[in-house]
Amino acid sequence: MCGVVGLLLKDPGLEPSLGSLLVPMLEALGDRGPDSSGIGVYADGDPFEALGPTSTVSTPVSAGGPVTRVSLGSDRDIDWRAVTADLQSRFGSSVDVRSFTTGAVLRSASGVDDLVDALRTLWPDVRVLGAGRAVSVVKDTGRPEQTCRRYGIGAWRGYMAVAHTRMATESAVTVLHSHPFVPAPDLCVVHNGSFSNYASVRREMTAAGVGFDSDNDSEVAARFRAGRLAAGDDLEEATRWVMKEMDGFFTLVIATDRAMSVVRDAFACKPAVVAETSAYVAVASEYRALAELPGIAGANVFEPQPEEVYTWTR
Repeated sequence: MCGVVGLLLKDPGLEPSLGSLLVPMLEALGDRGPDSSGIGVYADGDPFEALGPTSTVSTPVSAGGPVTRVSLGSDRDIDWRAVTADLQSRFGSSVDVRSFTTGAVLRSASGVDDLVDALRTLWPDVRVLGAGRAVSVVKDTGRPEQTCRRYGIGAWRGYMAVAHTRMATESAVTVLHSHPFVPAPDLCVVHNGSFSNYASVRREMTAAGVGFDSDNDSEVAARFRAGRLAAGDDLEEATRWVMKEMDGFFTLVIATDRAMSVVRDAFACKPAVVAETSAYVAVASEYRALAELPGIAGANVFEPQPEEVYTWTR
């Protein structure tokens, strides 16, 4: 009984308020998933300008090209200041780190693969939770209100967010088992439900060289979708392949840097509700998560139909 949230802003004037709109949505679903929670926020411009004031900043990145956002986390206590020092010693001014109590977000002009290789050597307990040109990701154990407070999510800004609050049923309660899963640049997946054949699908993918950070069934679906996107499918086609190949009950919210989708299984066993206005599209497991959004009284509110992929683009 997890909770999923998605919020795509059509009105740029709301972007400074994304975090303050998102927090009550996620907290309203806290009893659906008190074990752990996670958030992916999409924003334009300087990665750190979207993250609010409640974190530490090192020196600015010196970069002539695009800057990648890289989100870090761990299931162990990490000295993030030491991580910052080690990475800047290795990469110089091409890497900058904003650290929080239980995680960090990098802006980097270096390649993600180079960063991963360095972390594997210097800090093997640190994992990349997500990377891309637009998305920053936080994941943590505990109730969603605790995660929102630790990371100051209410002050974050951006144009889109997906979030999840988890009640673990088939795998451990850890940071790395938490959603969202980000299996490719700027691709976020959150899931309420379960897949019955994920172990066999995972074995096939592992044999094909795909790596995993957890034994969570949701990660299998996320990485399967990423594989279909890499093969040339668009977001809707990749989602339909997940429905074709993976058995189970689910509501999925998927985001890229340009779009947000929601889909339910053939029996629509897992709840979902959508609210759409001229200013935003919001998705949640229950209506109460939408009740405080501006203009909700005049919104077009509906339940997504079974096996229909709904997609909204920025």
